[in-house]
Amino acid sequence: MNARREVFASSIRSFFHPVTAFFEDESVSEIMINGPNQIYVERRGRLELTQARFASSEKLLAALRNLSQYMGRELGPRAPILEARLPDGARVEAIVPPASPHGPMVSIRRFSREPLSIDELVALGSLPAEPAELLKGLIAEKQNIVIAGGTGSGKSSLLNALSALMPQSARVLVIEDTSELRIPLPHVVYLEAQPADSRGLGAVSIRELFRASLRMRPDRVVLGEIRGAEAVELIQAMTSGHAGCLSTIHASYPWDALHKLETMALMSDLDIPLSALRSQIASAVDVIIQMARLADGSRRVTHVTEVLELGAQGAQGGYGLRSLYELGGDRSPVDDAS
Repeated sequence: MNARREVFASSIRSFFHPVTAFFEDESVSEIMINGPNQIYVERRGRLELTQARFASSEKLLAALRNLSQYMGRELGPRAPILEARLPDGARVEAIVPPASPHGPMVSIRRFSREPLSIDELVALGSLPAEPAELLKGLIAEKQNIVIAGGTGSGKSSLLNALSALMPQSARVLVIEDTSELRIPLPHVVYLEAQPADSRGLGAVSIRELFRASLRMRPDRVVLGEIRGAEAVELIQAMTSGHAGCLSTIHASYPWDALHKLETMALMSDLDIPLSALRSQIASAVDVIIQMARLADGSRRVTHVTEVLELGAQGAQGGYGLRSLYELGGDRSPVDDAS
């Protein structure tokens, strides 16, 4: 860690002192600061109200301004939303007045220092042994896989675990909005989207990075999350020889994931009939893995679904889906996919 980073880390510990104990608690996956006097944490999928407090809104704002200055981003009435990363890799999303009229609102998503492997997910109960062996085979066969689920359902953890199954010899390109994945392979290139600076310059989108990555001789491409028009590039890459792509998407069921891909692709400047787009999607995506956070707070793989060729209904829909695995019982997901 260089001197500037050490100073930043020390400063963060000082400014965020009321919640720094949670940074060291491996059972805490998220810290939610609803103003200075109400701080929740998530432990094992359940929310807990804590006794932690900031002295005032001004103290909390000072902590956020310190963070924004280090990141080289503006924070204030003209730019009330901050996306940033702490020295330990935790992701920060903050909204300040006037966009949050009752004071600063902050969510800090923490990540395990050591990413979980497939076998560890099986041991934790997130992934039964049967689909675990199936997923290992799908990675070996270079299937194009989309992991669907709501916020906090475990998509990123599974994405990291599946990526770690790629061959040691593979050149893997990872593209994310905020760098979260840590893939234990020898030849991994990490790319991260960048917002514009205070003068509106320097922005680099996920879509631009994805286009560039395909010219960098990837064996595998991992896209952290499909959020917008980059869906077009991903679909076209999957259908033009770039096999073994992995990504995630916010969706509650496998069928929803395909229709959300449609919607995002239509956000681009691509001029293509819907029937042709659906045909491309059906050809591009091989498998959808559905994750859910259940009512007991646990995270589970609930479906592994194969995407078949587009059915006879064509433009009316007609995606063919075949279940390869489905979680039994009547445990209902509680995640709220956006």
